[in-house]
Amino acid sequence: MKFSSFLLCSVASLASASAIAIDSDYIPVGASITYPRSTSVFPRVPWGHKKPKKDNWGNAVEKDRKKFTIRASKNDRDDISDDFLWALKKANHGGLVELKKGKKYVIGKKLDLTFLKNVYVKLDGELKFTNDIEYWQANNFYYDFQKSITFWVWGGKDVKIYGKGVLNGNGQAWWDGFSGAEILDPNNKYYRPILFLTDNATNIEVSGLHLKDSPCWTTFFVRTKNVVFDDVYIDAVSTNVSSLPKNTDGFDSLNVDGLTVTNTRVNVGDDCFSPKPNTTNIFVKNLWCNGTHGVSMGSIGQYPGVKDYISNAWIENVTLLNGQNGARLKAWAGPDAGYGYIDNITYKDIHIENTDNPVVLDQCYFNVNETTCAAYPSKVNITNVNFLNIYGTSSGLEGKVVADLTCSPGATCNNIHLENINITSPAGSPPQIVCSNIQGDIGVDCIPPSEAED
Repeated sequence: MKFSSFLLCSVASLASASAIAIDSDYIPVGASITYPRSTSVFPRVPWGHKKPKKDNWGNAVEKDRKKFTIRASKNDRDDISDDFLWALKKANHGGLVELKKGKKYVIGKKLDLTFLKNVYVKLDGELKFTNDIEYWQANNFYYDFQKSITFWVWGGKDVKIYGKGVLNGNGQAWWDGFSGAEILDPNNKYYRPILFLTDNATNIEVSGLHLKDSPCWTTFFVRTKNVVFDDVYIDAVSTNVSSLPKNTDGFDSLNVDGLTVTNTRVNVGDDCFSPKPNTTNIFVKNLWCNGTHGVSMGSIGQYPGVKDYISNAWIENVTLLNGQNGARLKAWAGPDAGYGYIDNITYKDIHIENTDNPVVLDQCYFNVNETTCAAYPSKVNITNVNFLNIYGTSSGLEGKVVADLTCSPGATCNNIHLENINITSPAGSPPQIVCSNIQGDIGVDCIPPSEAED
């Protein structure tokens, strides 16, 4: 017995010493490592005890993870990018990186985070990017789609980012500098970074955070499967009335299967939620949008010869206030447009107030005039779309028209169904629903565009 006890103690001591040696290879100044209480050389489940809890992906929960912390920044120029990267590499494969409440962590270098697997990031403090425009214009990750750039790229599998903290894009300097240039303007060479981007990722979960002042789109998911945002607040608010935020979409996607957004508020000057080409299996519930361009399917069909699609979307219990659009489908037209389809989309229980275009099908996107659109109509088919229980008020900008479903003559639009549409206009009553080139009965009375009253 004495010999066995000695052997076990020796093994435990060697294991502990080995772990310490590995972890002490390099530790940045101010960093620390905390081990979970459940750590054991010979882990086992005692008789009668429950098995350890697991997360949605079958991995360890927070209390059972090794925790890595790093020093906070001293000021807005104190870059801790290397420390943050160290912590993520150490926490990879089962650990947790903690950014503490009341502390600021400044990122001033581009970061490739596509190596992650089974890692948690608990953000209770503020993670803030520098506004060194010259550096970020020269050092970024670039995507051809709409000339997108980002500070960093998250990727891998089973990544959870959560807490009560702030992810701050520090966008004011960018908005002041770009002077209103659209990212879709072919002459625009002033690229603004996206705040949070995933690429080649599976199982990404973000919850509880405030995503603040992105220079451009707030989120962009690329080649990603199963991304979930819950209980998140997104805003982009300028302190300079002469340079307002632009293109600061809440949610965008490209080649994504499984996109879920729940219990979330968005206050930006562009699309609240806007899945783009090849996004499928979308679920949105309990979304609040103020001052936005709406909850849009698209745009798609932008690039010549390229097939795009959006399919299988369920959008429920959404509030859209003081915006340009409400529930919208949008596709490109013109001589150099692509083709594709939008299919199986449901908007249900949508509350709209003071919105210019409460319900709209736009197949002359982007800034295509009527003559060009007629000569080169959109080739994106729209099928199996339901608008159920849409209620509230328009702004009156489009007169009595509260819904405009104008399908392209170059595309097929069928099985478009409206039910319980109760939207009024301050321009007068009765409210009008416009429809054109749609096959079959849409479920409500509608009029051609030529009969719409201003």
